[in-house]
Amino acid sequence: MTWTVWLSLLAACVVISFTPGAGAINTMSSALTQGWRRSLWGVLGQQAALVVHVAIVAAGMGLLVARSPLLFETIRYVGAAYLVYLGIRLILARPEAGGLQETTRAREHAASIFRRGFWVNLLNPKAVVFFLAFVPQFVRLDRDPLPQYAILLGTVIVVDVLVMWFFFAAAAKPFRRFTRQARGQHVLNTIFGVLFVLVAGLLLFVH
Repeated sequence: MTWTVWLSLLAACVVISFTPGAGAINTMSSALTQGWRRSLWGVLGQQAALVVHVAIVAAGMGLLVARSPLLFETIRYVGAAYLVYLGIRLILARPEAGGLQETTRAREHAASIFRRGFWVNLLNPKAVVFFLAFVPQFVRLDRDPLPQYAILLGTVIVVDVLVMWFFFAAAAKPFRRFTRQARGQHVLNTIFGVLFVLVAGLLLFVH
């Protein structure tokens, strides 16, 4: 991969990562409820899903998803249902009595944060189709594909981690003071719950 191609890849990754979506909402939600540092587990879960997406495309299975309306629609509805589930769970979540203080903040297990981030990114069939259109622009089939996929995947992951953790998770910091009161918790949970449901709607109705 030449420097010119890599710089084009880098620019594309930055634009894609800054585009708001379910991953960004999940990252901000985790940062609010679990803190900036622990939100990294969710970001890492999202990167694990990206690895799976690229592997699917590299194995040629992305074409199967793109060309099979039934498979695509099934994954799309499952993904939307999962986002709605996350949204409703947030909306119905009971605020901590007296608010969340730094010393008493209810800690979700790291594996649970990671797993939620993984499923949020994985259950998105459009991500597979996107990578199906994205990858061929930067991988030359007349050369060894493994180093090219390694560079592409490494660039995608590094950029997405930096954007998700240092931008979206950090952007949630000013709002954490609202979690110190039960009312503030409820308002923020409702806002992020509604955002999850809206993203699910976009996944279903925007083609």
